[in-house]
Amino acid sequence: MKLDNMFKKSQVFTLTEGEREQKSEVPEGLLRKCNLCKKVILTEDVENGYYICPKCGGYYHMPAMERIQMIADQDSFEEWDRDMRPVNPMRYKGYLDKLKLQQEKTGLKEAVVTGRAKLDGNDVVLGVCDGRFLMASMGENVGEKIARAVERATEMQLPVVMFACSGGARMQEGIVSLMQMAKTSAALKRHSEAGLLYISVLTDPTTGGVTASFAMLGDIILAEPGALIGFAGPRVIEQTIGQKLPKGFQRSEFLLEHGFLDGIVERKQLKETLSQIIRLHQRQELSENVPERAEIKEAGEKRKKRLEAWDRVLKSRKSDRPSGSDYIKALFTDFVEFHGDRSYGDDAAVVGGVARFHGMPVTVIAQEKGKGTKENIAHNFGMPKPEGYRKALRLMKQAEKFGRPVICFVDTPGAFCGIEAEERGQGEAIARNIYEMSALSVPVLSVVVGEGGSGGALALAVSDEVWILENAVYSILSPEGFSSILWKDSSKAKEAAKIMKITAENLYKQNIVEQVFEEPEELTAENIHAVTDKMEAEMQSFLKKYTVLSKEELREHRYQRFRGM
Repeated sequence: MKLDNMFKKSQVFTLTEGEREQKSEVPEGLLRKCNLCKKVILTEDVENGYYICPKCGGYYHMPAMERIQMIADQDSFEEWDRDMRPVNPMRYKGYLDKLKLQQEKTGLKEAVVTGRAKLDGNDVVLGVCDGRFLMASMGENVGEKIARAVERATEMQLPVVMFACSGGARMQEGIVSLMQMAKTSAALKRHSEAGLLYISVLTDPTTGGVTASFAMLGDIILAEPGALIGFAGPRVIEQTIGQKLPKGFQRSEFLLEHGFLDGIVERKQLKETLSQIIRLHQRQELSENVPERAEIKEAGEKRKKRLEAWDRVLKSRKSDRPSGSDYIKALFTDFVEFHGDRSYGDDAAVVGGVARFHGMPVTVIAQEKGKGTKENIAHNFGMPKPEGYRKALRLMKQAEKFGRPVICFVDTPGAFCGIEAEERGQGEAIARNIYEMSALSVPVLSVVVGEGGSGGALALAVSDEVWILENAVYSILSPEGFSSILWKDSSKAKEAAKIMKITAENLYKQNIVEQVFEEPEELTAENIHAVTDKMEAEMQSFLKKYTVLSKEELREHRYQRFRGM
């Protein structure tokens, strides 16, 4: 489906003079034309259908009050700062008259509506830009309304949900308009430092100074499908570089691929998604419904034959072995995946987001190999690139801000080795993760569920405790690499595996890991609960132990853990 013209200004359908002679006159505003499919739709059907074309699914621009009605609980919205006095800082000729005309045309006083509302019973502060009012350009009053709303949210300890839509700075207000970028950003910084949630929802179009300020500063950044999002507009870029831009450039999907969005959400699912995210950012204690030890089914009912180190290496690499996402599904509820490193891209080798563990919100991060050739390729065989590690770190720092424990699942042959990875700073990205994880002020648990290869694994394993599955391995590098470097013969990998001490048994004896979990003879996604049932109980014990420690105690414990190795 083509999305290029989906979000252009909606048109009121009118008949030509010839058509008027043949047909009865159509009341003004009765029909609307879809800019994508060009079909004529009853305005009532558009308004009752989330402002989505029923013929092709194309999105119309949505007025601010209609969007608030869509998001907020019925009769819960309390508007703030509606009647601010118009300003004309540059004394621009005719500007005040233009503002008055826009007010009469739209029924709005300015290009943004702010206030307090309930969203599925949760108190939130809303800000909604309306593109009908001077393309929702940001002047002094727009910036002031947003800053005041954020300040009140900070005072009341409430989350902020902001719907961005803008053509950029308001030219008629000159440098004063530019200063609103700093004003709104500074207010959001204070809101963030207070440990409060800010969700930014980008709609079509979001450009210029709005993109370069409050729109891109969300803890969570969502977007509607196909929305135009960028600093410079496409026309300006094309005129500057003298080239035609590629299809889909600066659209939501483009930004998701390049790591700047957490997700794209259909309009019909926005309220549900926002509600879920807000609930996951509310503090909740760990529930007590822990399975008794006697009720937990042990992984091995009969004594298994002792495996050699190389046999365990092969088991850790089996294509049908559960992946990181399988452990997320088995152990957690209400998982919401977040994407992107906010710098370059979204790495599918690292999956992460927020979930609940026995009612408690936690941040979950997993290295993901996938199953089968197609999934392996899509996830780069579980070998993260710099953007994967930076995404993981972004989620960890976010967890620290909101006081959530971090749980990581490690399964990688190692960090991706390639020209582009080096160009984007693979070593720095791994080093930064290790550095920052060492001092996180929330509990951190890492579980090696497959391969734990080199620094690529350690970048998600600087934790208060590290656990490992019976047939997982954790090593300085692969046995093949070890034998190739030291013996100049990669064929001696089996011998290398034995002397490298990489098995769970060896790692436990060396105090590298705190727990080993027994596995069935052949571990698959179908029998994963043979492992996760016991892991669940131990995980609950871990959280009970570490969530009562102070920030300083957590940091000191983690420091001493690695200091003694």
